[in-house]
Amino acid sequence: MTRRDALVRVIDALHAEIAALKSNDVAGLERATRTKLMAIDTIAATSDGAPTPDIRALAEEAHRLNETCRIYVNLMSANVRRRLQQLTGEGAAGYRGPALAGGFA
Repeated sequence: MTRRDALVRVIDALHAEIAALKSNDVAGLERATRTKLMAIDTIAATSDGAPTPDIRALAEEAHRLNETCRIYVNLMSANVRRRLQQLTGEGAAGYRGPALAGGFA
């Protein structure tokens, strides 16, 4: 498999991850993540010269899609945190993070 083929596979897997995140499809998310990681391993093992403009464009697209996945995960995490705070009566307090030494929060 060429670097280009592996990058296309990463991009396809990232599209599948986004779809799985949107639909809360855990099994689909696991499959897409496994496919993405295998393709990334292939890219790492491939040494077919310096990246061409086409390869760079595909890598930039993969990076953009990965950022989209990260945003979805962060939004889902924030929603879970908000729900947990509501359940514990801390809904208005917000997240303050761990307390620092010296009394600062």
